[in-house]
Amino acid sequence: MPLTPEQQAEIDELRSTPRPTLRAVSEGMESHLYIGHEVLDHGLVRVIDYMGDDSAITQAARVSYGRGTKSVSNDEGLIRYLMRHWHSTPFEMCEVKFHVKLPVFVARQWIRHRTANVNEYSARYSILDREFYIPAPEQLAAQSTVNNQGRGQVLQGEEAARVLDLLREDATRSYDHYEAMLSQDGQQGLARELARMNLPANVYTQWYWKVDLHNLFHFLRLRADAHAQYEIRAYAETMCQIVKDWVPLAYAAFEDYRLGGVQMSAKGVEVLKRRLAGEAVTQENSGMSKGEWREFESVWG
Repeated sequence: MPLTPEQQAEIDELRSTPRPTLRAVSEGMESHLYIGHEVLDHGLVRVIDYMGDDSAITQAARVSYGRGTKSVSNDEGLIRYLMRHWHSTPFEMCEVKFHVKLPVFVARQWIRHRTANVNEYSARYSILDREFYIPAPEQLAAQSTVNNQGRGQVLQGEEAARVLDLLREDATRSYDHYEAMLSQDGQQGLARELARMNLPANVYTQWYWKVDLHNLFHFLRLRADAHAQYEIRAYAETMCQIVKDWVPLAYAAFEDYRLGGVQMSAKGVEVLKRRLAGEAVTQENSGMSKGEWREFESVWG
């Protein structure tokens, strides 16, 4: 299970003792507080704390821009304006703290987003659990032949079974050796900070990850994208649902302008104008490279 009995008991106790507050409260986010959302086979995402709601964004915008926002008649319109014109500061007024349990190789991708505060479970002081990420059969894919960072066709039959057996055997053997090297039952053994180096990249770690809404949207734009690696995308999609309940107006604007929107280069705009004028534009006369043209056609045909 993603949550230990001790963690579940702590959650149950915290949720059983609500407290009155004068701070801004998002009813949607309150429903997520301390609830563990299961991800992958042993992972989880849960909200530990948050600050702000949709009104915090518009409140900050009206303070910072003053008279310039008086033509925007409502909060939804103002939030959409801010998102459309890439204003970041008002969205930074909202923050959220997540508890995330994830495989180490996913954590190493995730940590590339350096605009958050992170505190990770330390294998120097504690012993990691015997939990490994083993992909579901439908996620076992060969290397893509057109994308060095992507997956190709799903493995089938004996080859899929062989890979799953190797993953389980290697993870189990590595953890067995990890345990054997540690000090146990009063016997001298290897220090935890050294023994951990033998663990595989699919072992689970945990961290607290605190981020403001602007940088969270940036994370979700990249990691909830269809081209992102499946394992980190599974976490991002879970977080999207949480954020949608937390700040529904801001998330709707984000979904419209970022997740569902398209960014175009100056060359792309010019090609689109030429096409609308009836001109037959090809890659050769577009001024674009083959890669740019392929990406342009994937959106515009």
